[in-house]
Amino acid sequence: MKIDKLEDIIAWQRAGALTFGLYNQFKNSKDFSFRDQICRASVSIMNNIAEGFERNTDKELKYFLYLAKGSCAEVRSMLYIAFKLNYITSSEFKSNYALTVEIFKLISGFIKTL
Repeated sequence: MKIDKLEDIIAWQRAGALTFGLYNQFKNSKDFSFRDQICRASVSIMNNIAEGFERNTDKELKYFLYLAKGSCAEVRSMLYIAFKLNYITSSEFKSNYALTVEIFKLISGFIKTL
């Protein structure tokens, strides 16, 4: 299946859901550096998928997808910190964690198709 536009990439769509959710959850956080880092990492997932896709070569797309996977792992790691510091609830941790795992798997599958 050929993907014609960025917006059709499911991993990008799910990364968007993660990003908007994290921005909403942390919008009132007074730990500005933590908030900024977790939000930047989630945006990085989306943007690396976008940048790689628009490069129009499988080699470059694969490179940027690996960067997106790294950012996804960073968000997952930061979720543990957020939970341990009581910045998020157990429910928020579980739903965000599950979303990062889903995105990671989607990106890995995408890489395998290249």
